[in-house]
Amino acid sequence: MFGVVFPNRSFPMDISTFAQIDTFHWILDMNTFVGEAYDHIREICIFLLNNFTLPADKALAVYVQSPGSPFVFCGAVTLARPSAVLSLNWPEPGGQMQLMAPDAAPVSAKIGVSVEDLASLPSLDVAAEKRIERLAMKVGENLFNFMQSFCGVDGSKLIVPMDILDRWFKKFQERAKRDPEYLKGFEL
Repeated sequence: MFGVVFPNRSFPMDISTFAQIDTFHWILDMNTFVGEAYDHIREICIFLLNNFTLPADKALAVYVQSPGSPFVFCGAVTLARPSAVLSLNWPEPGGQMQLMAPDAAPVSAKIGVSVEDLASLPSLDVAAEKRIERLAMKVGENLFNFMQSFCGVDGSKLIVPMDILDRWFKKFQERAKRDPEYLKGFEL
């Protein structure tokens, strides 16, 4: 059905590496794979195998779970997008670890894969969405700082020149043309 690779960390692994929970859900216990260093695994490449046909309205969704935390969506693959490298943004471990009995098995991090309706999923690439959000925030911060350097105060209002947006945008464009590395500084 599917396979995974952890870039620079593993050989390709097929579905047999995962524990099948039911017809549509699989779990990879990170404790058996890397132990407590699960958070060093930052990416997963997931791919559909050639002989598997996923219905067009379905997706294989990937989730991560730190010890004691809920599962968090990372992205998905579909028939139209049969492979993807997804960032694994591990959530902070939750409080369930402290509640374990001393003789209980240790709670470990997990990667979950499930067949889901494509329409019910958010963006297929969560990491790309986060990068775009961070880029927009940095550009907005640049504009705010530029405007702040020209503003005056009138009571509880900030006063800026009427052409401030034009001036900022021209400066922004000129700097980007002069220095190709400038826009790369906005990425994280």
